[in-house]
Amino acid sequence: MLTVDLEGNLSLRGSRNVRVLINNKPSTIVASSVADALKQIPADMIKTVEVITSPSAKYDAEGSGGIINIITKKNTLQGLNLNVDAGVGNRGSNLSLNGNYRKGKIGFNLGGFGRANYNLKLQGFNDQTNFRDNGSTRTYQTTDGVNSGLFGNYNLGFDYDIAKNQSLTAGVRYGARNMLNDLNLNTQSFINDVLTGTVRRDVDTKNLSGTVDMNVDYLHTYKPQQEWSISTQYSRNDLTNNFDAIERNATDAMLNREKNINHNLNQEITLQTDYQTPLKKNQMLEFGAKGIMRTVNSDYQYLYGNGSEPLTQSTRQPSGALDYNQSVAGGYASYTLTTKNRYTIKAGTRYEYTTIEASTREGGDINIPNYGNLVPSLNVSKSFKGTTLKLGYNRRIQRPGIQQLNPNINAANPQNISIGNASLRPELTDNVELGVSKNIKKLFVNASFFGRFTDQTITQVVSANDTLAGGVLTTYQNIGSERAVGTNIFGNLAITSKWNVMLFSNILYSNLRGVARVSSSISEPVSNSGFNVGGGLNTQIQFKNGWGAQAFGFLQGSQVQLQGRTGGFAFYSAGIKKDFKNKKGSIGIAGENFLTKSINIRTDRRSAQFTQLSDMHIFMRGIRLTFSYKIGKMTMDAPRKKGKSVNNDDVKSGGDGMQGGAPATGGGATSRPR
Repeated sequence: MLTVDLEGNLSLRGSRNVRVLINNKPSTIVASSVADALKQIPADMIKTVEVITSPSAKYDAEGSGGIINIITKKNTLQGLNLNVDAGVGNRGSNLSLNGNYRKGKIGFNLGGFGRANYNLKLQGFNDQTNFRDNGSTRTYQTTDGVNSGLFGNYNLGFDYDIAKNQSLTAGVRYGARNMLNDLNLNTQSFINDVLTGTVRRDVDTKNLSGTVDMNVDYLHTYKPQQEWSISTQYSRNDLTNNFDAIERNATDAMLNREKNINHNLNQEITLQTDYQTPLKKNQMLEFGAKGIMRTVNSDYQYLYGNGSEPLTQSTRQPSGALDYNQSVAGGYASYTLTTKNRYTIKAGTRYEYTTIEASTREGGDINIPNYGNLVPSLNVSKSFKGTTLKLGYNRRIQRPGIQQLNPNINAANPQNISIGNASLRPELTDNVELGVSKNIKKLFVNASFFGRFTDQTITQVVSANDTLAGGVLTTYQNIGSERAVGTNIFGNLAITSKWNVMLFSNILYSNLRGVARVSSSISEPVSNSGFNVGGGLNTQIQFKNGWGAQAFGFLQGSQVQLQGRTGGFAFYSAGIKKDFKNKKGSIGIAGENFLTKSINIRTDRRSAQFTQLSDMHIFMRGIRLTFSYKIGKMTMDAPRKKGKSVNNDDVKSGGDGMQGGAPATGGGATSRPR
């Protein structure tokens, strides 16, 4: 059900409006960028990825496409252990150290992970034409660049069994990101097909962040399935997104220098309480309340200088600041009934009221009305003879993120300027789903058919920029509606006890339409529709004497956008591993896209005002050596009581929603190994 593009952007059934949690908790790492969050989490520390496509009322209403919960590995054994994992290759390297200590009622875990990406090259071109009453303006731009990045994730956790029926957990997590991009842009400008100039632009971009998440949680269990919890969390993310550009003419003389400094601060405080109790053996009542207080601040300025002159405050692009305060108060009630003939019915409703205060330094207050949303949900499942049928309905909200709100004008490439829209409203989505899963001897098959109906869709809109020859301006607008229907099918076959093969496919038909503002004075009806198709294969096999192999391949077709299509791509990897005789470690070698020189993505966008054709080659052919070793000795301990924490979902109770994979056994989401 999940797909990841080459930039790391995550989609669930073709929708990027996905709520991602880490160990049941929201995080400002994810709030700023899901792609960056995934890069900061070591794959070896991920236990399962839970997919919830039809959440119950207990889940936060946000995330119109669904909820994904990344569960990291935890150790509940007595004693001390330390895991060391490392890898080195021609495109990247990584090192992680993770330790656990537990004695009696107290447990600690400490982990650190670092990743370095380097030597990631890209080449391509961008051909843009803007149409005007007196002819056309056109730019033809070639791109040659190198990307590099450093990522880190460090965590300290603590848990304590206060009494037999009470537990306290706490933790702090720090995430760091340091992404550097070096681009060389060569641009030819034309008016009515006559060459008017050539400019070379060298751009250095820095995308940095530091994130802290802290939580304290308390759980009181009265009797089996009856419990009360209080959860708290504080999150902070400092973001920096700067660029420094130098322009030169055809003779290599410096024309000007431009610098953009943009600092963002995201803070979030969450208070949550939940209570559940069985009414009878076959009935469950759940209710709770939650408050979230978010603040977003973006401060930006432009500096400009002609030739070798010192940089001064630019008059071309305004400096400014955005202050955005959002508070969400919510409450829910949910009821579950399991009948004698194995029907499970879960119905509930959630109400969330959102208040917003926003202002800019240069424009003053932004009038964004407060709004309330009633979010119902209904899930029905039936199990019989190794088959499970599920039917679900839910309404979801997607609030705009900081990247969509940020009014900073990103003009690192003047031919492709982007800017956020602080006046965005949330989009509302109604989801319906029918799923069936079945075990047939060694084969497990899951098929789901779904419909997604969204109003006030937050959509990226591209318009002609009249101030540039052939340039375009990209922003976000609530443009209208999206109607999408699709199917997801996957099968898992255990050919032998040591050889496993999984096949999957996604087919989505999407129809987008609305009215887009293409200039300060012109709006036009826009629409597009078509199929998005993708699929792939994953296989693992164990040989004798500790040898093993794994291979993965994925093909993503072109994706429908409001004003065109984004090109598809293929990605594959394969590797072998040898376990040491003592089973405490392993060494391996793996390759990615080793048969192809580069990955090619072709994008075509069109409107009545412009055409844009871009072609990008990303050089990702890579090979790496991996090493893993475990230090320490553990002894068995009785299973600990689970803890509660701030979360946008509850994956404890069965029947919470429609899931990908096998039917959940005691959990609200299917756990699938990564």
